Parts: sequence; structure tokens; C-alpha cells
Amino acid sequence: MPESPTHDLSSPTPAAPVQKQKYLISGASGMIGTALVRSWTADPIHVLQLVRREIGKSTQSETGNRIFWDPQATPAIPDLDCLNGVVAAVHLSGANIAGSRWTADYKQKIVSSRIQSTTALSQALCRIRPLPRVLVCASATGIYGDRGEETLDEQSPPGTGFLAETCVAWEAATRAAEEAGIRVVHARFGVSLSPKMGALAKMLPLFRLGLGGKLGDGRAWMPWVTLRDVVRILRFCLENEAICGPVNVSSPNAVTNAEFTRALGAAVHRPAILPAPAFALRLAIGEMADQALLASARVLPAKLEKAGYQFADPEIASALKSMLARP
Repeated sequence: MPESPTHDLSSPTPAAPVQKQKYLISGASGMIGTALVRSWTADPIHVLQLVRREIGKSTQSETGNRIFWDPQATPAIPDLDCLNGVVAAVHLSGANIAGSRWTADYKQKIVSSRIQSTTALSQALCRIRPLPRVLVCASATGIYGDRGEETLDEQSPPGTGFLAETCVAWEAATRAAEEAGIRVVHARFGVSLSPKMGALAKMLPLFRLGLGGKLGDGRAWMPWVTLRDVVRILRFCLENEAICGPVNVSSPNAVTNAEFTRALGAAVHRPAILPAPAFALRLAIGEMADQALLASARVLPAKLEKAGYQFADPEIASALKSMLARP
């Protein structure tokens, strides 16, 4: 009688390889994009990066994990097969609002870089099958304009001025994706804080020399959020199917500019007593001073709190100390 085959029950059956989900991102080289992509490293996620085509570079639609596109062209992405299998997209592209003085030409660049790219991406996503589940598109708390002491949440109407009007048009540019049935989230970013990039990185050298101070009278409310929370919030929005529409990406504890100044001075152990008068800011940078530096927006992340998001850095003083203590 033949012997029955023996089985080594002590050796587990090898697990099937985990199927990676395909995510698409634009603006991956910026502060937020870089941190978000880094956060996906340990996850079963295959990241595709939308990259603007450079003159003289490859004319292929896709090279490795990069997909070349031109939002001003028709079509923006020549070969939509590159997007097959994408389940989620994050759109962070747009000209830096502080990249130049606000001349008529640069203001047009700020607007067109957002509207054209968002429209092009939305139209591309709604033409692939199966449809992606979600598109998270950057916006800004600048949509609320200068509102003084008014408390603002996602139900508050937009304000007035160049930045507010730009954000309204920016969010409207996702219409094609929404009408196709893709869940769309408008991430209204407050001032995102990192000691290595962005606004905080530019302030630190002056504050470390004891040359920092409040802007104007210091009473303007400043919606802020740490980069650590930005990344966690974006991931939360991607994964939480109940979240759609505008989401304020800002701490539940907005501070005035004077409070932020004091907290930053304390964090670097230097006084912060040299104010930048409003008239001097207007002379130096023109219209941008009133809309980007002196405007007051007391923003609350009502939708995130209702959805159960827990902030890693809810208080400005401890957030700054923690960030500056990390290598």
C-alpha cells in the first residue's frame, strides 16, 4: 500500500502578494506632495506622479512612475491607458502665490496654473474605467477672504478679493469629476508649517536672530496646521468615504498673528518684538500684503472634527516646540 504523502504543518503557507493600489499625484515635488508620497512608502500603494513635460525631455507618455502631461494641451495626457487602475488622485499643482510680486501677469499665472490643471485632470479622470474612487484637490482658506473676528467653517460663504475669487474658480474646476460620480474633496489648506520648507522655514532665520515680530497690528487670525497633520488629514480624506466637498485643513485652535509670533519667539528662545508695519508690507509686496499676510480668517475644521479626526498638533506653542526639537 503506497505511503500517504506527508505535509510539514509547521511551515505556514506563503501569503499571497498584496495587490498594490494605484494612486496618482500632481505636485509631488512640493512640500506637501513630498511628505505625502513619503508617507505611502510602507503602504501597498503604487504612486504615479504627474509631471509637466520639459522641452527636450522624453516624449513618451509614461517613464517609470512618472506620467508627463501638459494641462494647456488637448489632450493634457496623450495616452489615458497610463491611468488604468488609478483608484485615487491628489492634485496639488499651482503656481506659488508668494513666488513673485502680484503683477497682472503673475496673477494670471496663479489663476491659470490652478484652473487649467484642475480642469484637465478632472476631465481625464472621468474618461478612464473603472472610475477612480476619489479626487482630493488643493484649495486654500484664502477662499474666506478677510473676515475679521468672524468664525468660519465649511458652511461659510466665500469672501471677496483676488485670492477668494481664485479659490472659488479653482474648486469649480473639478465639476467634470463630480458629475461623473467621483468623490471630490477640496482641501482648503491653512498655513502649513514645516521648519524645512514653506512659510515657517522662511521666518526661522529672522526669529532665531531676534528680528522677528508681528505683522501689522497682529490682530489678524491665522489658520495654521503642521505638515504632520496635513499628511494625516489627506490620508484621512482619501480613506474616509463619508467626506466630500470642502474640508478646512487647519488646526481647531486658530491664533492671531501676535499669538503666533510670541509662540515662535518662545520656541527659538528669542524675543519677537520687531513688528512689520502694514504700510511697510504694502510698500514691499503690494496687494499680496493685504490678502495673504494681513487678512484675518478665524477658520475651524468643523467637517474633520465631526468625522472624528484627531489632531496630532492642536496647539501652536507645543506644535512649534515639537517641530523645532526634531532633527
